[in-house]
Amino acid sequence: MSVVNEKKSTFDKENVLNWMMNNAIFLVLIGLLIIIVSVSPDFISLRNFRNILSQASTRIIMALGVGGIIVAKGTDLSLGRQVGLAAVVSASLLQASDYAYKMYPNLPKLNIFMMAMIIFLVMAITGLIGLTNGFIVAKLKVDPFIATLGMMVIVYGVNSIYFDRPPYGAQPIGGLDPRFTKFAQGAFNIGGFKIPFLVIYAALVTFAIWVLWNKTKFGKNIFAIGGNQEAAIVSGVNVVKYLLLVYMLGGILYGLGGTLEAARIGTATNNTGNMYELDAISACIVGGLSFSGGIGTVGGIVTGVLIFQVIAYGLSFIGVNPYLQFIIKGLIIITAVAIDSRKYIKKK
Repeated sequence: MSVVNEKKSTFDKENVLNWMMNNAIFLVLIGLLIIIVSVSPDFISLRNFRNILSQASTRIIMALGVGGIIVAKGTDLSLGRQVGLAAVVSASLLQASDYAYKMYPNLPKLNIFMMAMIIFLVMAITGLIGLTNGFIVAKLKVDPFIATLGMMVIVYGVNSIYFDRPPYGAQPIGGLDPRFTKFAQGAFNIGGFKIPFLVIYAALVTFAIWVLWNKTKFGKNIFAIGGNQEAAIVSGVNVVKYLLLVYMLGGILYGLGGTLEAARIGTATNNTGNMYELDAISACIVGGLSFSGGIGTVGGIVTGVLIFQVIAYGLSFIGVNPYLQFIIKGLIIITAVAIDSRKYIKKK
């Protein structure tokens, strides 16, 4: 009897230890949140909740873009620079007609239709960049890390050349058309409770990606490619086609996210979007996606982004040194990837 009890006790301890290891990142984040609330109980407020949701909304759109790539066992380090390019291009074309320092002084006041066309143009540009990434990975067989690292540098160079143009040179692009900024900064007022437009956009994109992942052939095939590319090929999946599509979709969502980010903050520079790729990728991993491919949910991505945003906003709220925040964020990323690697090794 004692032997059975001893075995049961050992088994329970192993289960508890495994659970703690697998959920260590959530325990750390919950611990950080408890510290934040302890330091400043005012952090728990409707206003802060709304601000967090607004800031997280553009990040959710970007993370959903790279999430599909991670599911297909890839990555995209050019995300942040594509976001920056989208922000700069959209801001430069959507400045107020009476702004004294317009990048294009002779550009007339645009109607709503033309403004929408510019947003779609920006999404098409970043979609083309994503398609190029997919081509390099799928056809030229370059490792996704190297391919997108190279594209990250290229896009930053192109964006900097575009940004540093006469007559005003490399100065922040401001004076955005009020209709453009309202597109991101506005809110629905329902019974005194304001729902930011950005939250609505993020919810619509989230729903669309959920349908794409769970109800279409596209979703089924990217999970198959990520799970076992050789088996997917044998099953008749056109791997090149779906890798091209998933990288292109990522680019389109970065373009949308970058445009909304420019409208949200009301300005853009060539450094807008810097390091956003790390935030998005780490949020995906925290949310349950795996670098081993073929694993992940849309809900997990949204949860990962919200967790990171709550922590980032909370640390700023209580006055933590911004440089120290980088260290904390780096430790979270390392922990998340270490846990993911441990799960993969155990699975193997």
